Amino acid sequence: MTGLAEAFYRYLTLERGLSRNTCLAYAGDLKAFLDYCSALKSDPLKADAHFIEEYLWALRSVKKLKAASIFRKTEALRCFYRFMMLEGKLPADPTRNFKAPRLAQRVPRFISGRDMEKLLSFPARDKFARMRTMAAIELLYAAGLRISELLALRLEAVNAQQGWMRVFGKGAKERIVPVHKAALETLKKYLALRQAKFGGRTADAEIFVNRDGRKLSRVQLWKDIVKLGREADVAIEIYPHLFRHTFASHLVQGGADLRAVQEMLGHSSLNTTQIYSHVEKSGVKAAHEKFHPDR
Repeated sequence: MTGLAEAFYRYLTLERGLSRNTCLAYAGDLKAFLDYCSALKSDPLKADAHFIEEYLWALRSVKKLKAASIFRKTEALRCFYRFMMLEGKLPADPTRNFKAPRLAQRVPRFISGRDMEKLLSFPARDKFARMRTMAAIELLYAAGLRISELLALRLEAVNAQQGWMRVFGKGAKERIVPVHKAALETLKKYLALRQAKFGGRTADAEIFVNRDGRKLSRVQLWKDIVKLGREADVAIEIYPHLFRHTFASHLVQGGADLRAVQEMLGHSSLNTTQIYSHVEKSGVKAAHEKFHPDR
């Protein structure tokens, strides 16, 4: 079973080209399923649709997993059994008729214009760590980047003169994203501090590095952003991905075409971007409650 899991991970990484986080999540989902099979002394390559459905039902009824978790685990098993067919280990895919649970479409949370102004105008005090956080927030908001995309950025990916950057998203898909001057100016200030700190020392090639010159971790950036949000007295708890939602939401509110937003976010389907069109509708109820005379 260990061999199956390792082969599956290699397939996801090398052949499917999925992001590292997706590969790790799917590999973890498969391991949980293989452990379930092992506990029941059942061969996963002999599992039929009924056996797999019982497993997914147990996740929902016993472990109380939500629809989004069940959806991902179903996709992981589908991917695994398709891989087994490609390898010639199965004559048919037992998950071929599966229907993943329907996911409720929720209006994404985003940071208000007033709170974004608080964050972007908060004094950096020319300190390396604080300026790094300010530059990260500027780019997350200006370009709608995922945290993994931001932390993977290298100096050569940014064209400051023409105002764009080259980003590699999920599945190593490349896209060009425009960046405004204010974000580039903050980035320039951070890079000057970075050069002064590591000019004569070895540092990683990524733009965002820690105090030792190594690529900055997701956890550290998350902590830095939360800390800045509290110091700036932002109304909601902020986290890196919230800036991506805010980027898209503010563009849609400003009248941006969904196709353009889709391209900037790097979504493969317009259906994924469509959720931001609900941002405008989300204000309807609040307006009704505020202005309707019968209240």
